Amino acid sequence: MTELTIPPDADGTRAAELVADHVEVGDVVEVREMDRTGGDDPETTGEVTGIEAGYLELDGNPPAEGSPRYDEIHTLVKLDDTG
Repeated sequence: MTELTIPPDADGTRAAELVADHVEVGDVVEVREMDRTGGDDPETTGEVTGIEAGYLELDGNPPAEGSPRYDEIHTLVKLDDTG
């Protein structure tokens, strides 16, 4: 499992670059929109199906159906799919 935290001063373009450097299509990820305080549930979990302009496509969904915009991502965790 590897984790990427987007710096608070990163704009959407910089966040998109960081995400694209961190994950590939086919990776399974957890996306957290803000720091968690006491909770263990990820904000969103899914398979990366596209690294689109403006958003990270998860499970083939558009942003209105759960795929996060780059400027909404605080932490991105790439989950290991091997034991």
